[in-house]
Amino acid sequence: MKTPTVKDVAREAGVSTATVSRVLSGKEGVSEDKRLRVLAAIERLGYRPNAVARSLRMESTRTLGLVISNVTNPFFTEVARAVEDEAAREGYSLILGNADEDPAKEELYLNVLLQKQVDGILLSPARSDAPHLLKVVGGRVPVVFLDRSIDGAAGVPVVRADGRGAVDSLVEHLIGLGHRRLAIISGPREIISGRERLEAFLNAAGRRGIRIPDEYIKFGNFRRSSGLEAMRKLLALAEPPTAVFAANNLMALGALQALEEAGVRIPQEISFASFDDVPWFGLLKPPITAIAQPTRALGASAASLLIEMIRERKSTKEPEPMEAQLVIRGSCGPVREGVR
Repeated sequence: MKTPTVKDVAREAGVSTATVSRVLSGKEGVSEDKRLRVLAAIERLGYRPNAVARSLRMESTRTLGLVISNVTNPFFTEVARAVEDEAAREGYSLILGNADEDPAKEELYLNVLLQKQVDGILLSPARSDAPHLLKVVGGRVPVVFLDRSIDGAAGVPVVRADGRGAVDSLVEHLIGLGHRRLAIISGPREIISGRERLEAFLNAAGRRGIRIPDEYIKFGNFRRSSGLEAMRKLLALAEPPTAVFAANNLMALGALQALEEAGVRIPQEISFASFDDVPWFGLLKPPITAIAQPTRALGASAASLLIEMIRERKSTKEPEPMEAQLVIRGSCGPVREGVR
């Protein structure tokens, strides 16, 4: 069966194609009689406007693109939901891409979004050194970075949380419990958030007279498997740490698996904390001390900022970082005598 066209609607309603177009776009200058005839013809024929073609004529698709680093990370899942909710509230649809921490996959999704003529792009870069992204920022499509940014992209707004104060509070909490052998499972240095969390941890310890030796610094890739391997290496040391901080929730999950496999009790034998709080941290025994980011607020704020840039057709000033908060639970305890 032939798909009805604007010409078919015009013929059925006894009006010109220009009149049909004016009715579809909601423009004035069409009599009520003709408008009703066009609407009735559309209903009888089952005509559906070509939304893409129409939006291109209007120079807007009412669509946003979101490329996140890892959809399996609960932080990014929650952020994506908040972005979607805010976009829908403002009348925008969302196209989601999962880069899986892979710059090549990230570039592929960006090309797809540009081909789809999205009105704006939200992006959590897989790496801070990303020349392929420099070709996108500052172009026709507005861009907002979310949680992470890239080197050399001055002027592109970044919506993120500042976790340095919370990391400082965590180190103070651990030292107050008597811990001196502090270790970190860090994210990769190639990612700004990984670099910032490591520096915050080392600086907080240094200000309190605690030096973190190299063997207490293990690098992961923000995935569960890397947290598992890093914790195994820490436990295998001749003098293991008494407290460990994992720099994201997926690496924390792997580290907890390693502790379970080794039969190491939390917090009796080792204290443990994570960056990024997730709902199930509070359900574990013991519940996990974590640094909580304002996840939904980050997603909603980033979407709102991008839509504002689209409507105003101009860039915007850098928003102030939101504050992360330390949530103290039972996984951190005092150092016990005879801890191995």
